[in-house]
Amino acid sequence: MAGGRRAADRVSARVDSGQADLVPDPDRARAFTLVLDGAPQSYVDLDDPTYLDFEYVRRMAMAVDLAAPPRQPLRALHLGGGALSLPRYVATTRPGSAQRVVEIDGALVDLVRRELPWPKDPLLRVRVADARAALESSRDASYDLVVSDVFAGARTPAHLASVEFAQQVARVLAPAGTYLVNVADGPPLAYAKGQVATVRAALPHACLMADSTVLRGRRYGNLVVVAGHAEPPIPELTRRVAGDWFPGRLIHGDELSRFTHGAKVVDDASAQPSNPPPVSFWRH
Repeated sequence: MAGGRRAADRVSARVDSGQADLVPDPDRARAFTLVLDGAPQSYVDLDDPTYLDFEYVRRMAMAVDLAAPPRQPLRALHLGGGALSLPRYVATTRPGSAQRVVEIDGALVDLVRRELPWPKDPLLRVRVADARAALESSRDASYDLVVSDVFAGARTPAHLASVEFAQQVARVLAPAGTYLVNVADGPPLAYAKGQVATVRAALPHACLMADSTVLRGRRYGNLVVVAGHAEPPIPELTRRVAGDWFPGRLIHGDELSRFTHGAKVVDDASAQPSNPPPVSFWRH
């Protein structure tokens, strides 16, 4: 059994970005939710890293599963670390993957390393740095998978929401690589539409996954953009998203173009942080 604490224990600590709490899952022996300033950020089951409680992370994992043949190692760059939910998943499902995790909050990294340690894997490296600076220092075509899941509090920083940032992703992504970005937004989805348009300006082959009520602009939630230099595996990804135990929808092609109609590509000069969730969101 891997190291780390029992789920009966709750841990609270001050980190660089605020108040961090590791909240145990009463239904699983050694599973925790990382909560930062009241906002759930990551879920980790130390005994089963393939168990992903957050629906948007499961959708990201579906895209990871289809990014290459089963168990084939990937070169992955994770922008935003949290409790390393997706890096742990990749390490388990694709042994031998060379993964680089970038997290700006050094105290949070220390907390997770101490209380929710990840497996000792020389190919899984965690670096304390700004996500964009780490991206810009990466070599051309050096990653098969780039994941952007960065939040300051409950908002994505503005400098990670521009076309210049997306162009850097396109530069470091291998020709057959996959880019995944978590976008959080609510009605009328203006921020999400702008982000999809911005990603497509750099990586035109893209699709969008989310709960249908979020896509229709009925409530705040997470939307996952899948993009690359080549077309994503739309049919299989559609089936997997619809077959999840919390079913979602995938849109692409003309439907995605209609979704983004009228949205402007965002540059560094005009970029804004993502919209914060409503006060009631975390009570649901």
